[in-house]
Amino acid sequence: MSNGNLLTIRNLAVNFSGLPAVDRINLNVAPGEVVGVVGESGSGKSVTMMALMGLIDAPGKVTADEVTFDGKDLLNATPTQRRKIIGKDVAMVFQDALTSLNPSYTVGYQIKEVLKLHEGLRGDALHKRALELLDQVGIPDAKNRINTFPHQMSGGMNQRVMIAMAVACNPKLLIADEPTTALDVTIQAQIMQLLVQLQKDRGMALVLISHDLAVVSQVAQRVAVMYAGEVIEMNRVPDIFKAPHHPYTEALLAAIPEHNVGAVRLAALPGMVPGRDDRPKGCLFAPRCKYVVDDCNKARPALSPLADHDPAAQVRCIKPLNLVRDAIHPGGAR
Repeated sequence: MSNGNLLTIRNLAVNFSGLPAVDRINLNVAPGEVVGVVGESGSGKSVTMMALMGLIDAPGKVTADEVTFDGKDLLNATPTQRRKIIGKDVAMVFQDALTSLNPSYTVGYQIKEVLKLHEGLRGDALHKRALELLDQVGIPDAKNRINTFPHQMSGGMNQRVMIAMAVACNPKLLIADEPTTALDVTIQAQIMQLLVQLQKDRGMALVLISHDLAVVSQVAQRVAVMYAGEVIEMNRVPDIFKAPHHPYTEALLAAIPEHNVGAVRLAALPGMVPGRDDRPKGCLFAPRCKYVVDDCNKARPALSPLADHDPAAQVRCIKPLNLVRDAIHPGGAR
């Protein structure tokens, strides 16, 4: 493993027809760690993980300096080498379970396909393991449900089937891409509880993709904040909520009711995320930033560790908010 990390991504970029969808992505995940990836719709969260899974088709183009998993080079792996890892050691739960499952096959058949491909199970052992998985993800009456088609089950039950397929081979890393999309609030909570319990029981690493910082704060140890295809801040969850360093992170937190108890009005962020074909020369957030200075528009900032701070804290900003706070309150006075 690279520097003790299970997953290491350095300078990942994904382009479609020459236009950037994500750019200069750096992300590390340690064994057993839970990392949240948050940002608005279209920020590049899902595209980043789809690139990791090898699911970017032409005309999309993926480049990177390094993509390693458990010491194995995924960037230059052959299709055969990749198939031995993806789906077994690295698995993914997609946003919409109903469209991700094949409507022509029963849920039991689809779970068994994963087990046959990666575990080599057959016959009674295969059927027994599929039943065990359905039971583990909380699907009642598994003996009958195993012969059910996706359209005959609720959204929450289909998502449990997707989770059963993802954890079938005891992956070392599970990627959950907005796993509660289109589910009602009660079912959302149940799905999140299931994912957390499975992560703890199996000791696997978990990357949770979400647009909801409040949900991520309850689950993750670290969080990467994405904006316009870039990671703009990375830090431990308690620290990023207590004192965000990037103006965009501050703006996200200002819009969360749970983070602003007693506020008369929630703050709204003016402007729009830049499109892939009209990106500013400098900081991508500069047109919407209330702290912007002339230098922000001159060059694209790098994701850099904060000087004299925890090395886990990184920010893509030439004027991070810790410097703004220090200027307003020198010496730490408040």
